[in-house]
Amino acid sequence: IRDAHDKYANQEVAFLLQRLENHAGLVILATNQRGNLDEAFLRRFQGSISFPPPSTEDRLRIWQKVFPSQVEIGSDVEWPAIARRFELTGAGIVNVAQHCAIETLARGMPPLENAVLEAAILRELGKEGRMV
Repeated sequence: IRDAHDKYANQEVAFLLQRLENHAGLVILATNQRGNLDEAFLRRFQGSISFPPPSTEDRLRIWQKVFPSQVEIGSDVEWPAIARRFELTGAGIVNVAQHCAIETLARGMPPLENAVLEAAILRELGKEGRMV
C-alpha cells in the first residue's frame, strides 16, 4: 500500500472477491481496462471475451445512426473522414453525439458544424487519455 487510494482499492478488491466466491450464479463483468484487473480476479474467470474496437466501416455506420433526427447535420460534416480519422469506441461515439446534441440545443438548434463535432471528439479523446 503506497497511499490511501491503494488501501481503499485493496478493500474494494477484497470485497468483490468475497462476493464472487459466495455467489452461486453466473457473473458477467465488463471493462475497457483489462490491464488494470487484479490477478485474483483473472484467476477466477472461466472465460473471457474480447470485443475489438469497431472498424472504420463500423464507426461510419454508428456515426450515421447515432444522432437524433432533430439534430440537423451541417453540410461540412463528412462521416467517412470522421470515421477514418478518429478511432472511437461505440460508447465514445455515443458520448460525442450526446454532447453535440446538447450543444446544438443550447445554441438554438443550428446545423451541427464539423468544428463543433471535432471539438467534441477531441474532448472525448481527452477524457479517455488519448489525443490525435
